[in-house]
Parts: sequence; structure tokens; C-alpha cells
Amino acid sequence: MRYETSVRRPVEISGIGLHSGAPVRLRISPAPPATGIVFVRTDLNDFRIPASWEYVARVSYATSLMRGSVLISTTEHLLSVFYSMGIDNALVELDNLEVPILDGSGAPFIDLIHEAGIQTYRRQRRFIRIVKPVHVQTNGKSVAILPSDQFELTCHIFFDHQLVGEQLLELEVTPANYASQIAPARTFGFEYELDAMRDMGLIRGASIDNAVCFTRTQVANPGGLRFPDEPCRHKALDLIGDLALIGKPLLGRVVAEKAGHAMHAQLVKRIMSDPSLYEVVTYDQVKGAAFQPALVS
Repeated sequence: MRYETSVRRPVEISGIGLHSGAPVRLRISPAPPATGIVFVRTDLNDFRIPASWEYVARVSYATSLMRGSVLISTTEHLLSVFYSMGIDNALVELDNLEVPILDGSGAPFIDLIHEAGIQTYRRQRRFIRIVKPVHVQTNGKSVAILPSDQFELTCHIFFDHQLVGEQLLELEVTPANYASQIAPARTFGFEYELDAMRDMGLIRGASIDNAVCFTRTQVANPGGLRFPDEPCRHKALDLIGDLALIGKPLLGRVVAEKAGHAMHAQLVKRIMSDPSLYEVVTYDQVKGAAFQPALVS
């Protein structure tokens, strides 16, 4: 898309938080050009927190934002959908601290955007185009972004489980590819880790209705997996949601090797802390017939 967008009309949905287990109502409303994505805590006098890397507070098992003492938790699934489906501006109203997990994937948020419709503004979209390679790595894990005139992902994961193991996904991110190949992939966990996570105050709202649960020998969910490599696809979903905190669509090739939220956040911070690594361009400024931006619909 050449120009900025927002949703056309307000839409809402209710659910529970994955980690808090708390009930929450979410409402997505149109926002003017240059607003970006802004979370609004309606239970706290409409306190606003922009969806920006500058407000990243926690990155353990989910990405949370904090401004002052106000928290918005588990933002990555919704931000991933906004980013990949081309929504630049929106107000996201919540009456509790955590974005609802819904079915554990991005698919219900895709449905919400389709229900709301998309409106296009006259302000040109600005892209962050990577001009130098950027790497973050530690303990055999890494994430990098390389120059490209498209938004492409390579996501590699490994879990020591007979039904997961090593998985690899390579994809150019377009709205159509994302909606069919990434958005339906659900968050996942391993049955033998659940008690320890609950002892840490996590996954209080988790169930087989909103997450894939692997026992030591099988998938506990009655319907099984949506993709043979559903864990890898969900990791790609999370990665896109964390990259969305840059605040502008990316032009670059992202390569993630066993990375997670903390490493994604480090990559975003490194990019945004060094303006020599990128340039801000409009659609019309990107040269070459090969240009196929991530948000073309």
C-alpha cells in the first residue's frame, strides 16, 4: 500500500488473558493518520500507551508495554496482525491489563479487521528500509535483519520433543500469505512445564481452547495441529508482532534462529538506536521493479 490506513469502523471482542486469566473487553477504533497503534486502558481513565519499542517493559513469555506504572501485556499477536494486514493507525481500548488470547492465534483478529473494514488516508506510508545488516546473538540463538526491498522471514526453531524437533519457515510476508500461512498458528506449550509456569504466575488463563498442548507423546488438543509445523509458524507470528514495535513497516530480510521475545526486542532497540542502519522512505522513493512491500494488498 502506498498510503496509511486505519480500520473503517469500531469493532470489539471479549476474552481472557493468557497469563492473567482475567476477563477483558477489547475494542478497536479508527485513528487519524500519523497516530500509529495506541493502547488505551479504559479502566484507568483512558490512559494511553503507544505501541512502541520505547515502552517495552517485559519480554518473558510475552511482550508487555509500560508507560509510567500502567501495563499492557501480551501485545504481540494483535500487533502482528495489524502489521501484516496493513493497519497503520488504530486505538485499541482495553478494560484490563492483558490483550485477550482468544483461540491463541492471530485468526480472530484477522476476522475483526475484515468486520471493521479498512480505510485509506492521503498520507504516504513511511517504511523503515534496512541498509546495513544487523545481528543479535547469544548462546546459539540469533536474530538478524539484512537489506532487502521486501519484508521476508526465515524462522528456524528447535525443541527437544518428538512432535516438534527442528522446523523451518521461509516466507515473504504479504497480507494473503500471512492470513493463510501464519495467522492461524496458535501459541503452544508442553504439559510437563505447565506447573512450573503457573508457579511463576504465568498461563493462568491457558487451556486447550487457546493453546496447543504437547504431552510427552501426543497433541492433547482434540483437533490436533493446524499445520505440521504450527510451532514454527507461531514463532514467526510472535516475531512479526515484536518487530511491529518499530512503528513503521520494515523492508528487510529477517533471519531468526531459535530466538524469542527478548532477542526480538534487542534487535528492534539496536536498529532504532542507530540511524545509520536504516533509512525512512516512502513507497515512491523505493526504486527498482523488484519492490514488493510487505503491505501490498
